[in-house]
Amino acid sequence: MDTLLLINWLAFIAIVAYGVYLFAKVIATRVSYIKLGKKSEFDRDFKKRFRRIGKIVFGQSKLLKDKKSGTIHVMMFYGFLLVQFGAIDMFVKGLAPGSHLPFGFLYPGFTFFQELVTLMILVAVVWAFYRRYIEKLVRLKRGFKAGLVLLFIGTLMLSVLLGNGMAIVWHGEGLTWTEPVASLIAYLFSWLPGTAAAVLFYVFWWIHTITILAFLVYVPQSKHAHLIAAPINVFLSKSVPGKLEPINFDIADEADEEDISFGVGKVEDFEQHQMIDFYACVECGRCTDVCPASGTGKMLSPMDIMIKVRDHLTEKGAAVTGKSAWVPEYAFSNTKGNLAAAGANEAAAGKESVSLIGDVITQEELEGCTTCRACEDACPVMNEHVGTIIDMRRYLVMTEGKMDQDAQRAVMNIERQGNPWGLSKKDRINWREQDEDAYIPTVKELKKEDKDFEYLFWVSSMGSFDNRSQKIALAFAKLMNQAGISFAILGNKEQNSGDTARRIGNEFLFQEIAEKNIKEFEKNNVTKIVTIDPHAYNIFKNEYPDFGFEAEVYHHTQMLYDLVMNDKLNPQRDINQKLTYHDSCYLGRYNGVYDPPREILKSIPGLELVEMERSRENGMCCGAGGGLMWTEDTTGNRINVARTEQAMETESTMISSACPFCLTMMSDGTKAKEVEEDISTMDVAEILALSVLTEDEEKTA
Repeated sequence: MDTLLLINWLAFIAIVAYGVYLFAKVIATRVSYIKLGKKSEFDRDFKKRFRRIGKIVFGQSKLLKDKKSGTIHVMMFYGFLLVQFGAIDMFVKGLAPGSHLPFGFLYPGFTFFQELVTLMILVAVVWAFYRRYIEKLVRLKRGFKAGLVLLFIGTLMLSVLLGNGMAIVWHGEGLTWTEPVASLIAYLFSWLPGTAAAVLFYVFWWIHTITILAFLVYVPQSKHAHLIAAPINVFLSKSVPGKLEPINFDIADEADEEDISFGVGKVEDFEQHQMIDFYACVECGRCTDVCPASGTGKMLSPMDIMIKVRDHLTEKGAAVTGKSAWVPEYAFSNTKGNLAAAGANEAAAGKESVSLIGDVITQEELEGCTTCRACEDACPVMNEHVGTIIDMRRYLVMTEGKMDQDAQRAVMNIERQGNPWGLSKKDRINWREQDEDAYIPTVKELKKEDKDFEYLFWVSSMGSFDNRSQKIALAFAKLMNQAGISFAILGNKEQNSGDTARRIGNEFLFQEIAEKNIKEFEKNNVTKIVTIDPHAYNIFKNEYPDFGFEAEVYHHTQMLYDLVMNDKLNPQRDINQKLTYHDSCYLGRYNGVYDPPREILKSIPGLELVEMERSRENGMCCGAGGGLMWTEDTTGNRINVARTEQAMETESTMISSACPFCLTMMSDGTKAKEVEEDISTMDVAEILALSVLTEDEEKTA
């Protein structure tokens, strides 16, 4: 027995060493691939980042948005952490027969707890198998590889229970309540002689050991790499959700024109933290499940974007570095991306001919994104899909000159006239002529009167030129008059905010616009901005600071909420309507503003507020974001119509929003469904004005 035990020890040490070596090797190769990317910078607010780890990784907050899948994952996550103590105990039993972890009088309680955890994990495995292969959730992939982890985990749990049962028979121990399942197994096999039980124990012991090591090697080269990459990804994720990073256009004079490109045209143009996103992807399909483009039959799938770029990075990384993507190599000789070091140069040359945009990701996929961030909100590992898509859009637009014709027309109009329609910029101020009773001074007019203003009212291109949105701007201006708010507008000096150009991919035009706007703001000592446009609100608040401008930025619902709560605006007239509120993505998911518009609506007498099934963080985009307001929706179903149908399910007589883009899309949706006579669409400011202003004032609003 001593000789056999020695052989067991030597075999165990050799196999564990080999498994750990393979694990370290595959981790090293993935790190070398990530290092091909550009170095990343991030703020050093470690306290906030560690809190995020606690909430999302250990609190499983994002996973629990889907209660069933989240519960399964919590059971597996914590079960797998806790059961490792049982694995160590089993190793001790095999290496030193008759021994166990030195927990003293606590050991019986430990074994009982371990059995409970093991059973919990087995329940989770069966439940997960049911969800994937029996219930067949659309967002979950099927096939052998997709379920391999369930096989690994199930094998580990069963081998522990069977091994412990055989140990009881082998050592002639009595049945005990502290190991109920193992005792049951021992009872069923009590007829076995001790030697046979010992042999079976070591069979299960080695199955357990080899499965653990195989799992260890498998994880980093599979979708389960998220077990390693996800905590890192959560820690490194952006502090400001959805914030786009600026491009430095300062190019050295000696740079070769052929080498100059902007945006991401090659996988190594991504920043390293973005590459961690690719390996952190769980392939759970939650992002695609909530994507408005995917849900209405468009080609875009956020999950597929991540997977395809990840696989391309792995293949190209193997080619460029000469390090095989897979270990052990002999077991994966026919695996896609398994490139031997000897052929690295030839392989690299071959991969250079594969275009990231075109061969890996199509232009249609990139142009389908509304930048709503529903994918990012749903992602349990904090992947930032939108920034990745916009970076590739930038390359398409600024380097290859490829853009949807409608989007190109809108961008050219913004460049020439400061608005997407191409209307004369000299007419930007004309909207206020619709109501001479409203006091809407320009900054220039106040200067002539030697008066100051507190807030700059950014009317936006929609509020200035779109007939429907002008009513929102007027209603808000009159409410500010009623509350005694000191404000001014830039009038014809107002430009576009630059959001449309930036999200479409024309970063160069955006930076030109931002520079002009900032000069105008600084010239007029602007310290507070309020706007009816959530896109302008987001870009002024979160992205203009990168260019040296910081101010207090408010959305009009935030200001109106404060005015109502402080009794400066008093809703009095009843509005007897059943209303549902549509969340703007740039107000909600980008900036967390969900309650102010709802509280305003709740303060209005007679108004009944009902929520759509998809609301707040889970709200669906109207389809206008990412510059798609200006393009024709020709593939699949129209996003705005799908969202309108969701609103109609509430049986509301009114749909409200707090964004001129959203309101336009929802209005078009009611027309497409031929219910515009039965369901009205109004901005929160307009509804509040109906209740606050006198009847005469309301008629002119």
